[in-house]
Amino acid sequence: MLPIDLSGRRALVAGVADDNGFGFAIAKALAAAGASVCVATWPPALNIFLNLIERGKIDDSRRLADGSLMTFERIYPLDATFDTLADAPEEIRTNKRYAERGDFSIEGLATQLVADFGEKPLDIVVHSLANGPEVKKPLLEVSRHGYLAAVSASAYSMVSMVQRLGPLLRPGGSFSSLTYMASERVIPGYGGGMSSAKAALESDTRTLAFEAGRKFGARVNVISAGPYASRAASAIGIIGKMVEYCERNAALPEQLDAMDVGNTAAFLASDLARGITGTTVYVDKGYHAMGMAVDALTTVAGAD
Repeated sequence: MLPIDLSGRRALVAGVADDNGFGFAIAKALAAAGASVCVATWPPALNIFLNLIERGKIDDSRRLADGSLMTFERIYPLDATFDTLADAPEEIRTNKRYAERGDFSIEGLATQLVADFGEKPLDIVVHSLANGPEVKKPLLEVSRHGYLAAVSASAYSMVSMVQRLGPLLRPGGSFSSLTYMASERVIPGYGGGMSSAKAALESDTRTLAFEAGRKFGARVNVISAGPYASRAASAIGIIGKMVEYCERNAALPEQLDAMDVGNTAAFLASDLARGITGTTVYVDKGYHAMGMAVDALTTVAGAD
């Protein structure tokens, strides 16, 4: 037996606001492997997430194989579009959903982690963050603001997290993030500059693997997950069609389960993957390997 054992390690999963996405599945897999898990949540969603936990609304989702409930060591506020609190406009800092949260920036998160756990508090950091305010717009219609906002929230936030959390990693630490194959192939309907943001994230992963590897001794990888109908992904507008299409045309004709991604993230964080860095790992039932849609092949085969 070759187990994934993360006992004694602390993980931070940024981008968990409910029990329905990849971030939650990754947190659950890390907890199942023995890690202590902290999560970071977008401030406007934090009260809702806390209420879901306190009222037992997601107890079924939190239940681990041994019957226990996954617990979060800490739940932090985080708006990863801001490197420091001073970067946030006054209307954000004074907004009631933000004002009561203290320093919700990436730097604020790093400072609070050190205050809570000491100088080297982390072993694992997971970036499960993405946002494109104009994701429903074709690239030809995207504004400069919308494009840069997508890159800022979905790609640069990873760079900023490695900058500020890299020094907090203990030896053998790792970073991972989530991408999508729109970074390398055209996915009509996945717009707003998000395809560009994911391409930047993958390119940055390779460079960060070198730089953070030499500076912090950390590994950096990215998981290219297939489409999944999470609540956050509903913003795309066509996520249901994307899921169905990939299910029909992937090498393994079945829908992706969020825990497929969660388990891969746990593996990448473990010593079993200590030789893997700077890599894009596909978890999409083999869809990325297909050069022709099965739908198209069936049409061709049935032609006169």
